[in-house]
Amino acid sequence: MRRIVVSMWITLDGYVAGPQDEMDWLAPDERMMEYETSLVADAEALLLGRITHGDFAGAWPRIARDDSETPETRAYAQRVDDMPKIVVSRSWETAGWSNTSRVESLDADTVTRLKNDGDGDLVIYGSLGVITALQELDMIDEYHLLMHPTAIGEGKALFQSPTRLHLRSAEPFPSGVVLMCYAPAKSGAT
Repeated sequence: MRRIVVSMWITLDGYVAGPQDEMDWLAPDERMMEYETSLVADAEALLLGRITHGDFAGAWPRIARDDSETPETRAYAQRVDDMPKIVVSRSWETAGWSNTSRVESLDADTVTRLKNDGDGDLVIYGSLGVITALQELDMIDEYHLLMHPTAIGEGKALFQSPTRLHLRSAEPFPSGVVLMCYAPAKSGAT
């Protein structure tokens, strides 16, 4: 059975982007790239919202073939370009990108089918609407939060309601970013 894993860059105060989608607070380093590459290398597919899918489709295929990019960035881009992508879109308006399939919405039956259709991880980047729908269904298996050493005071939050998580691991990176892996607490768990 597939697991659904959210991988998100986040500020100390819980935001994934500024009010206008600003991400000038990012502090990437080589270790973050290693983590991201390992995550997609081990994943079975990406699960993305329509906007994130379009953004990725406009960038990663080009980067995968750009000789001016670092070998590490190209390897990551090639994996993302080659792997299966599932886009959630109520309309048929999705970016053209190889290995993409579409689901119209995320209800319990659809998500159960997606989880039963394979054995690897379904990784979600961005896609706050998709994440919120999955949070409401209690169907996210793990959060990989790359906590950046910055507070921005306002923006787009990852969690829309109180959410209890259990820490599985934490790893500091040279940039000051800390990768924290959490599992959602189940009802009645302490």
